[in-house]
Amino acid sequence: MNAIRIHEFGDVSNLQYEEIETPEPADDEVRVRIHAVGVNPADCKIRQGAPFPIELPWIPGWDIAGVVDEVGSAVTEFEPDDEVYGFLPFPGEGGAYAEAVTVSPTNISRKPDSLSFEEAAGIPMAGLTAWRSLKLTDLEAGQRVLVHAAAGGVGHFAVQFAKHQGAHVIGTASGSNEEYLRDLGVDEFVNYREERFEDTVEPVDVVIDAIGGDTFTRSIEITKEGGVIDNLPLNVTSEQEEAADAHGVRVIQSDTGDPEWLNEISELLEAGTVVPTVDTVFPLVEARVAHELSEGGHARGKIILKPSGGIEN
Repeated sequence: MNAIRIHEFGDVSNLQYEEIETPEPADDEVRVRIHAVGVNPADCKIRQGAPFPIELPWIPGWDIAGVVDEVGSAVTEFEPDDEVYGFLPFPGEGGAYAEAVTVSPTNISRKPDSLSFEEAAGIPMAGLTAWRSLKLTDLEAGQRVLVHAAAGGVGHFAVQFAKHQGAHVIGTASGSNEEYLRDLGVDEFVNYREERFEDTVEPVDVVIDAIGGDTFTRSIEITKEGGVIDNLPLNVTSEQEEAADAHGVRVIQSDTGDPEWLNEISELLEAGTVVPTVDTVFPLVEARVAHELSEGGHARGKIILKPSGGIEN
């Protein structure tokens, strides 16, 4: 099979399209023929230099959607030809940028019939991160939530989940995303290129911050005492923590959630309550271009890779 591997950390030139051996599932695993792969900012950051042990060569990626083609003898949850999507073990293992992968049944869920493989592949990491964030912030109906980078992968799910929970949702993004975010349900929109959110937004109960840095610091100013900020980039400094504490603001730094939550998210997807957005679909061989787009930070929704055999490296 074909896969993208890195043999050393660094820029996008280290993403190599190679032919490798197709994996065989263990007794407690299934093999999934991958139809689509989600690209996440974490893929790029780890490619640049992993903050945890990774054995090279390594196949990046965690979000998959595809079809089960072989089932281990101890597996009863799935059968060949089942359409599934899921999230491979994070952070170290990865393996999604390939034409097939072996995975535990606990890491996959049945793909909603209403979704394409490309749409489904964009959900796991971003959707689980947003879902976990709202759980940890204890968001309640009627509260005000500010979502930064609201048109991005995590952001566009956070907007929809928060709206489903009855919150008043404020989203920041560039002006070109206003109509899109209004359609997703934001009650207030802030064009970050033309105005500073802290000058226009009334105090909020919860902030979902996918940017960090100065955006996090400024968010403290408009978070109510007793409110909470979830810093998704995990880049809060000790000075920022002290500032938040002085304002009576709780800071959390959540990561991806439990893959079993995909079943809960699937119910919202099947009902049409939540709709995933796909920005661009690239063939797997163009992983370098996909990473460049991701690193630009302006994709609407998710970037997807699509394995397709017969493409030269």
